[in-house]
Amino acid sequence: MIFPVIILAGGKATRLGKIAKNTPKSLIKINNYPFLYYQLTYLEKQGIKEVIICAGHLGFKIKKFIKKKKINLKIKYFNDGKKLLGTGGAIKKVLPYIKNSFFVMYGDSYLPINFRNVQERYINSQKLGLITIYKNKNKLDKSNVILKSGNVYYDKFKPIKEMNYIDYGLSILNKKVFKYFNVIKKFDLAEVLNLVSKKNLLAYMLVKKRFYEIGSLDGIKETKNFLNKSNNLSFK
Repeated sequence: MIFPVIILAGGKATRLGKIAKNTPKSLIKINNYPFLYYQLTYLEKQGIKEVIICAGHLGFKIKKFIKKKKINLKIKYFNDGKKLLGTGGAIKKVLPYIKNSFFVMYGDSYLPINFRNVQERYINSQKLGLITIYKNKNKLDKSNVILKSGNVYYDKFKPIKEMNYIDYGLSILNKKVFKYFNVIKKFDLAEVLNLVSKKNLLAYMLVKKRFYEIGSLDGIKETKNFLNKSNNLSFK
């Protein structure tokens, strides 16, 4: 049984300016289709059965899109509400609907990766979390991961120059790790990953193919080109 997927889609997309003023980032048109359509379609192709979308900014438009979907997925929709919870708080809010472990990804990322391979790696690790990483060397964004003595250490807030890897954008977590965090206080998923890595409870999987994102204008252009060429993309 493949794990459910949580998509974090609550960002305001301030870097995109007018493009995202009246449109949530997940619904920005990429080659005539909302970006979320591409995400849900490839999740369906990989055998995912259940998706939970955590929204915030203009989330009602995402909810409206989901109702019109023609995709064979069971989708639950949640909104932060009046008080922003952060990516970590948004996840904790939906944990009552999760049995044990789950994938988590971002609403602005397209990840050409095999989810079943990631899940198998996580199960074999016998740890409470797994992070996928890409050898970045500060090219796609600022690197935030270091490998040392077979262990992985993640720190988005205080990166050091020795960090040559970046969070690829797909993680698996057991809901147990959230017992250390209070949902009343806004917190980031990065804080969760940092804590789990400090406790040596975080496994990793190195990914060789780059990720694509729509959080920047350059990223949108690259993603459009990639998806235009990848209609029959395989996930090996």
